[in-house]
Amino acid sequence: MRASGTFTVEEFTPAAVRPPEPVVETAVPVGVATMRKRYDGEVGGRSVTLFTAAYDQAAATGTYVAMESFEGTLHGQSGTFNFAHSGTTLGEGREAEFFVIVPGSGTGALTGIRGAGGLSVDADGTHRIWFDYEVGAGSVTAGGAGR
Repeated sequence: MRASGTFTVEEFTPAAVRPPEPVVETAVPVGVATMRKRYDGEVGGRSVTLFTAAYDQAAATGTYVAMESFEGTLHGQSGTFNFAHSGTTLGEGREAEFFVIVPGSGTGALTGIRGAGGLSVDADGTHRIWFDYEVGAGSVTAGGAGR
């Protein structure tokens, strides 16, 4: 099943992280931040995100990796789950994208959720998200494997 919606970033807070010694200096700095997002549409609710990126602002080039904890609804089914995503930008556009729902992370009506999804940004700046998912029979749950 596919659920789609839009989201807005309500908060983006850079976090101070002390890297292990000895520090490795690269041409692109690595940063860590936390985020809060709000979702509307078939995907409704909120998430908190741990966000890591190596990004060159001037060239608009870099890669990010994010882990989100979502609370809300997919097609009216309420619960929580985690999902991870990453992508690379080389100026305009995205490539090498990855998006997965963490198996066994669902609660409530979303217990046993598994699947994938994606993100996109429209020319006008609208952020879109979709989940291609299943819940229930055949899904992995916190208590063990399905099927």
